[in-house]
Amino acid sequence: MTERTLLRISGPDAGHFLHGLLTRDVPETGLGYAALLTPQGKYLADFLTFRDDDAFVLDVARDLAPALAQRLGMYKLRSKVEIAAEEAENARGTGEAPEGAMADPRPGMGWRLYDAGDGDGTDWDAVRVENMVPATGIELVPNESYILEMGFERLGGVDFRKGCYVGQEVTARMKHKTELRKGLARVRGDVTPGAEITADGRPVGTVHTVSGDRALAYLRFDRTDGMEVNGAPLTLA
Repeated sequence: MTERTLLRISGPDAGHFLHGLLTRDVPETGLGYAALLTPQGKYLADFLTFRDDDAFVLDVARDLAPALAQRLGMYKLRSKVEIAAEEAENARGTGEAPEGAMADPRPGMGWRLYDAGDGDGTDWDAVRVENMVPATGIELVPNESYILEMGFERLGGVDFRKGCYVGQEVTARMKHKTELRKGLARVRGDVTPGAEITADGRPVGTVHTVSGDRALAYLRFDRTDGMEVNGAPLTLA
């Protein structure tokens, strides 16, 4: 069972309301992946999305749910929208999907089954490192991370054709007018979470999720030659 909350957005204006906020619209069927950003384009929360009867559902990490619900409420204004939270038993896995499960749209992330509490024992750190999928509270930091640096385009978490949403202008400018100088990368070496990465004595980045001798790290892309952690060599993997 994962620590998740389901935010149900319902009411006659729910679809239009979310369209103007999220980085990607909720799909007609199956699971989607999206985020809510600050007006300055920084990450606030990411979530899986789906439709359930007449509601749009955001499946979000439990510790982010209160702040996300509050932020959505700030944008509600006169929209005919109701926001309700419920705790969720959410099984997930990467093996054969059980009946009723939905495919996670992010690469390698398997399936999710709601109203069920048991998964298949997958090593999710290994899966995320292999597929370079950032996690809430580890690689993804509210009010600090930029979603393009965290690979959201590759993960299907942003749609550059949908029109305006909160933070869209900054995100589009990063996509079309600049070259990313920092971002998520996979590295190989003898590392521990939180370790500082250096090259020629200068800071390069930080190690985050570790699986075996590989890890996800946030790096400066112009300093990846000669990387070290505590004097030991580190390479891109």
